[in-house]
Amino acid sequence: MRPTSVEHTQFVHRSVMDRSSLDINLRILYLFFYVHGLNNALTHYHGHQQWRVDWIVRFEHQTTSTEAPPDSAGLLFSGRFVELVPTYGDAIVQDIDHRVLGSKLDLFHQQEEGPGMVFWHPRGWKLYRAIEDYIRAEMAHSGFLEIRTPQVLARSLWERSGHWDKFGASMYSLSHEDDKRPFCLKPMNCPGHIQVFSQRTRSYQDMPLRYSEFGACHRYEPSGSLQGLMRTRAFVQDDAHVFCSIEQVDAEIRNFCDLLKRIYTQFGFHEYKVFFSTRPNLRMGSDFMWDRAEAALSEAAMAAGLSFDLQPGEGAFYGPKLEFHLTDTRGRNWQCGTVQLDLFLPERLNAHFVSNEGRPHTPVLIHHAVLGSIERFIAILLEHYEGWLPSWLAPEQVSVATVTSNNAAYADRVTRLFQSSGLRAVLDSRAERLGKKIVDARERCIPTLAVVGPRDEANQTVVLRSKRGVQETVTLANAVKYLREECLPPLALRGV
Repeated sequence: MRPTSVEHTQFVHRSVMDRSSLDINLRILYLFFYVHGLNNALTHYHGHQQWRVDWIVRFEHQTTSTEAPPDSAGLLFSGRFVELVPTYGDAIVQDIDHRVLGSKLDLFHQQEEGPGMVFWHPRGWKLYRAIEDYIRAEMAHSGFLEIRTPQVLARSLWERSGHWDKFGASMYSLSHEDDKRPFCLKPMNCPGHIQVFSQRTRSYQDMPLRYSEFGACHRYEPSGSLQGLMRTRAFVQDDAHVFCSIEQVDAEIRNFCDLLKRIYTQFGFHEYKVFFSTRPNLRMGSDFMWDRAEAALSEAAMAAGLSFDLQPGEGAFYGPKLEFHLTDTRGRNWQCGTVQLDLFLPERLNAHFVSNEGRPHTPVLIHHAVLGSIERFIAILLEHYEGWLPSWLAPEQVSVATVTSNNAAYADRVTRLFQSSGLRAVLDSRAERLGKKIVDARERCIPTLAVVGPRDEANQTVVLRSKRGVQETVTLANAVKYLREECLPPLALRGV
């Protein structure tokens, strides 16, 4: 049974080596845990975060029993019962807020001069680029052609597309005395993609034609609704558009669903829910065309093996959509991926292709994004992993730490070898104790520490220490092989 307690004293502890705020008894306690490997015995409390040495330590005074409760990591230490409480509850939920992690890990910041905008720091930009490069490779592998469209376009284009009527209040407008026409920062990318499609005569033999873009968008959001990376005024979408015939819709939706599932799995999200959003009250087009669009999308979704819940009235103003809601480690759902079937925008913007009968036809336009806003997806990732990103995403994948300054030249050579092998490696040759370097690497959530000392230099080896605390001495060649397998992005390992 659980000991009867009169008084509780709690400490939230975040690093086994950082004891500056703890008394000497607690320091000895943590040293005892660390030396005897009890942090590994407690990993069932942390799920995917089993390597993070975080817990709440609760002292329960005046206990009537020193028997540890079932399924608890209880120890009798210095005459007091100590219970290690899992840290994923509401008690420290603020510690996994992506804004806190972004500051702690030196990834990004925001400030008043750019409300709703993001200043990416070097470490954060490495993470951003790792995600972007992976998505770019997946899209290319799936037959998408990457394009780039302007940030500023005449307001007349947005009026023709219908976006000005729908989103005008949220669009940034500007003009110049030398050009009296009003312009807008783009809030989305689809009209620009249609302009690229329409720049030459298209044939049915060109279809399906797939475009992708990391499109920078700006939308005005009320200041009270801004929330770190979750809701911003400037963001980048992993946007894509497929121009196809109605007969090709099923295959394109199925291909997108396969792509989405593969990408979500690589990012560590194995569960998601699908919602089918139907026509909203404010929309373009006739009910007859909406009937066609909704029927085509629902049939394509079922052909792709999806089961979905209905969201009446939640579709885009130009077409019905499927929404994909990820489930994170805390059971929270996040809407990320979307696929929308559009029978209207191509017609409004005069996009056509020549059929096999030689007559002009309006293409079907499939809008889709896997992540949605990259900024928002990074926030979801940081909270999902509590900062401990998978090795292939970590801004710094390995830190090479010297034992003494005498090994600095060898450590530099090891670092350069890792970097030339495609790894994001950093050198820590500071005149600090090794223990301090280990702590700092953990604080920055670097998944692997490579320690080099006099013996390693003599034998041309390195000691690899994982975030689990497990370490092994290996040759340089084996270290490179192991780290590449651990850290390279998924497509690289598939030889793509």
